[in-house]
Amino acid sequence: MSDDAPTQLAPGIHRLGNELVNCYLIEEGNELTLVDGGFPGFRHQLDAYLQSRGRRVQDITAVILTHAHSDHVGMVEGVRRDAPAPVHVHAKDAEMARTGKTHPRDGSLLPYLRHPALYKLFLAAGRNGGARTPDVQAVTTFDGEQDLDVPGRPRVIPTPGHSPGHVAFHLPEHGVLIAGDALCTYNPLTGKRGPQLLPKAFAADALQSIASLDALERIDATLTLFGHGEPWTDAPSAAVEQARERGLT
Repeated sequence: MSDDAPTQLAPGIHRLGNELVNCYLIEEGNELTLVDGGFPGFRHQLDAYLQSRGRRVQDITAVILTHAHSDHVGMVEGVRRDAPAPVHVHAKDAEMARTGKTHPRDGSLLPYLRHPALYKLFLAAGRNGGARTPDVQAVTTFDGEQDLDVPGRPRVIPTPGHSPGHVAFHLPEHGVLIAGDALCTYNPLTGKRGPQLLPKAFAADALQSIASLDALERIDATLTLFGHGEPWTDAPSAAVEQARERGLT
């Protein structure tokens, strides 16, 4: 998405964000679910895209989070307030969503300072308000594998490791898996492309994130979407295989 233009990826599935960070809309009838919230500055893009389709933010009846890192909650509080819409997040990430206080990480950013991609990420975050991510004032928590009662009826697939409460969302009727940051096809610290794990410098438990690949491997989907990188149109198991071969970065 190099031109930062929102697009419909499949019937009822829309991608927003920029070339570095993605978020998504699930459309079911007249109602929408926002999946993750990118950077705060993405709100302008969301409003414009909704208007172009004859919709408005009040059509968003739920927000669901794969996890509560700052680059996934940027515009969430504004949508929660303006829609208004409940924000659903795993119980283990709820405090992070409400306070912005992140977990200890398995690695340091220092080894990545040689990569231009890191500075590109910092620049994109700065331009889109990433240094001022509003805390989410109220959340609704879930725990374990279940179907959420929101537009699209996504099934929660627990995939902890990148964060303590990280989850993916499976939309079987759409043939779509939203993997969040359990996998990516663009490494935001190294700039490398292709299916891989997010760097240890972002992970709560990198070894646990490897173990969570088992949950994604069994999903039947024809389109896999990520928090970072381009969609994947082969089976999730093929993406998992490549990620395992590459290992931790």
